[in-house]
Amino acid sequence: MNDKSVGLLELSSVAAGFVVADTVLKAGNVRLMLSRSICSGKYMVLIAGETASVQSAVDAGVAAANGCLIDNFVIPNIHPDVITALGRTQMTPPEGALGILESFNVATLILAADHVVKTADVQLLEVRLAMALGGKAFLTLTGTVSSVQEAIAAGRALIADSGTLVNAVVISRPHPDIYRELV
Repeated sequence: MNDKSVGLLELSSVAAGFVVADTVLKAGNVRLMLSRSICSGKYMVLIAGETASVQSAVDAGVAAANGCLIDNFVIPNIHPDVITALGRTQMTPPEGALGILESFNVATLILAADHVVKTADVQLLEVRLAMALGGKAFLTLTGTVSSVQEAIAAGRALIADSGTLVNAVVISRPHPDIYRELV
């Protein structure tokens, strides 16, 4: 399956999350990337596939949410680095500056991840979604100081517009031990 697009549904109910996950998988030819409970008693369903299939599946999930929908989106033509960073289990050796974006909202953080890698020449290290984070999400990225500053500024603006920004930082020369904490 060609993962050109991703779709996310965030729900206020775990039970509704299972119903929505089942609905989206039956509604379109999509791949389930994540389907799990997240902090604060919420549930997240993340799917990937061709844009039309993802949109159709998300629309079906929205209809099945039964009043429990917090947020949803479809990102067409998602940058492939976002897909990789969502599923990363091993660290890529980083070089250069370190940038961190943190959001109160999973959906906004994924949108910001796609935006930052399309804005600046940076490498996403990880996109961590709401597990053991009190429902928050964050991403880490690396690159030259100027590229990381550009990416973080772009991500900060996008997240701030949504009202869900927790913090955004750039560390120009992080101690090597800091990168070990990212794994």
